[in-house]
Amino acid sequence: MRVGRGRNLVLAVPGRVFAQRFGYAMLACAAITLMILSQAEPRVVETIRVGVVDTVAPIFAFFSQPAATIASGFDELDGIMSVHERNEQLAHDNAQLRKWQAVAEQLGYENEMFRRMLKVVPDQRARFVTARVIADSGGPFIHMVLVNAGQSHGVRKGQAVVNHDGLVGRVLEAGDHTARILLLTDLNSRIPVVLEESRDRTILRGDNSPHPYLAFLATDARAKPGDRVVTSGEGGMFPPALDVGIVSAVDKDRATVQPFVVWERLDYVTVLDYVVPGVLPETRRAERAGSLR
Repeated sequence: MRVGRGRNLVLAVPGRVFAQRFGYAMLACAAITLMILSQAEPRVVETIRVGVVDTVAPIFAFFSQPAATIASGFDELDGIMSVHERNEQLAHDNAQLRKWQAVAEQLGYENEMFRRMLKVVPDQRARFVTARVIADSGGPFIHMVLVNAGQSHGVRKGQAVVNHDGLVGRVLEAGDHTARILLLTDLNSRIPVVLEESRDRTILRGDNSPHPYLAFLATDARAKPGDRVVTSGEGGMFPPALDVGIVSAVDKDRATVQPFVVWERLDYVTVLDYVVPGVLPETRRAERAGSLR
């Protein structure tokens, strides 16, 4: 038994030395042969390559399956941990919202009670029409959009236009099935507003830039960056307390406002048919009266 093992060892050593010495040369010869054969008989080489790939593919698939399974397991574990953390955050937020809900319900009850005691006249509720923006001006000198709702849907000139972010502008022209909306950033836009904190009243004026400014602001006005700006309701065209934006900068000449509306995502708008009882006639009656003149 020992003699046989010795003979095998003696035979293995020359073979290993031969492979180390001539292995690279043999591989180079094989590569050159394949290159010459690919030029002479490309179909034969292609057939061999496809056969080799088909033969080796199951082996690769076999060895890659455990790695993919392990990676998938780690992904699922990360997902479970993320879901767990998200559930904890949602539970915390839900508890906070329940507290604020209780506070809001109490304040609503007190507000209603005080209104009854003072006999406050409630605000007129506005009718509304929701429309899709189908075109915009696309120019630097005019800020308007076109919507797919018009007089046949109840849209009239002068009505306020909002979306889920805040005030967009007002209806400039209304056809039968479309209407043009003058954005609050346009040079011709004038909107009565009020600073929510200080209650200073002023006019929001557009200048064809992304940031309209507060015109006719009193010298003793307490405007500062971060102040919320809402509609004042003066004139009866716009409902009061519509979100407009926040004061972004204040200098010696004027205060600029950053609107809440994101103009790049202006897809749908809501047209408000707001009427102040006893002050302005109903929009439709006013239009009919104007057409009879």
